[in-house]
Amino acid sequence: MDEETRHHWNLIRTATGIDWSGRTRYAAAMYFHQKGEMSAEVLEIYRICSRLDAEDPLSVLRRWNIGKEWIDRMTGEDG
Repeated sequence: MDEETRHHWNLIRTATGIDWSGRTRYAAAMYFHQKGEMSAEVLEIYRICSRLDAEDPLSVLRRWNIGKEWIDRMTGEDG
């Protein structure tokens, strides 16, 4: 993993509940979407959650049964 990707990987894993954390995760999600590593529907969940710092996008994805590949990557990869 190159330095820029590692940086965005850390950003997308920003803990919930921190001021601006939703926007931080969304910015990183845009990076992964532009690289073709995240679907548009998963990106949309990150967009919706971007103003909701306490909302975990992975929980939303699980609730709506979308983005299984992304969830697996987020929960199974050490970054």
